[in-house]
Amino acid sequence: MLKTERPPLDVVVVGAGVVGAACAYYAARAGLAVAVVDRGPVAGGTTGAGEGNLLVSDKEPGPELDLALLSTRLWRELAEQLGAAIEYEPKGGVVVASTPAGQEALRAFAAEQRSVGVEAEEVPGDRLRELEPHLAEGLAGGFHYPQDAQVQPALAAAHLLREARRMGAELITGESVTAIDRGPDGAVRGVRTDRRSLAAPAVVNAAGTWGGEIAALAGVHLPVLPRRGFVLVTEPLPRVVRHKVYAADYVANVASGSAGLETSAVIEGTPGGPVLIGASRERVGFDRTLSQEVLSRLASQAAALFPVLAGVTVMRTYRGFRPYLPDHLPAIGADPRVPGLYHACGHEGAGIGLAPATGLLISEQLTGKQPEQDLAPFRADRFPAA
Repeated sequence: MLKTERPPLDVVVVGAGVVGAACAYYAARAGLAVAVVDRGPVAGGTTGAGEGNLLVSDKEPGPELDLALLSTRLWRELAEQLGAAIEYEPKGGVVVASTPAGQEALRAFAAEQRSVGVEAEEVPGDRLRELEPHLAEGLAGGFHYPQDAQVQPALAAAHLLREARRMGAELITGESVTAIDRGPDGAVRGVRTDRRSLAAPAVVNAAGTWGGEIAALAGVHLPVLPRRGFVLVTEPLPRVVRHKVYAADYVANVASGSAGLETSAVIEGTPGGPVLIGASRERVGFDRTLSQEVLSRLASQAAALFPVLAGVTVMRTYRGFRPYLPDHLPAIGADPRVPGLYHACGHEGAGIGLAPATGLLISEQLTGKQPEQDLAPFRADRFPAA
């Protein structure tokens, strides 16, 4: 027998990853009665398989970069509130080019970014090792991005949800959403899980890679696809990598729509000592098969940038699925096709970085405020029907 929750809710958030956690946090902070539902544990999907990148450096001017700049401010505020618990590190990023042509491309890219508020400082090749003493010699140059930062994503999600619960939110894990209830007028009335019914006039789809499935429960099309990625984790080391360091081709890989395998070195140290090495992208559905080709490529690219890593032991690897939308922009905000349905998914590899801004903008819509950023580019109905 289904159990109906009381008192009535204002909003149900589907998904307990970092984006759903941020939506719940800001909605609860705005005074709304919130329930978060996830079929697995907190951060059990893409969030738990992320590196924790909070980047502005890899984004060209446009809606996503505006979102990232807003999130940069919000992550700093959250770090002051949550303290060391989320392992927030404002360590900055360093993007490097191996050739003069690559450096020229970075220079043009940085000039565009600066025009909208990104801090970017050019670093000649002979000064790169002042920032990163263990970088390979002979690189043409790079750019330093002081606004880039990092968090531990699972901890960030857990502590945002802890704060949301402190403000009255309810967390329900281990239950799958099986239906989105709608009234005669088509408006959202709540959700049903395999154990209970939750009545609410608003539902936020923060289901990440599975956001298309939740949208379908409401009768709408949202073409979210999984894009698999691997990360290598080394043995604990002294802090041999000070910043988040990546090769210039990473930016092109992020923007690519190719379904094939793409890899580019993204390397960073962690407070605990291990070095994280990414990043790969490929569309292979939800295939979790371990790929030796991917691991070998990532290890080789990392050692080419940081020769000191060549003899280091890789302790483990993990993989996850980025929620990919065809135009590389997330779906954020009210769905005009279904009153009461909101989306907060499809961020691909940037969801951790963009989570606070997404949560804040969703909460502003839920409470009838004018969102701080124009959400038109993120409309869920921008894709043609299947």
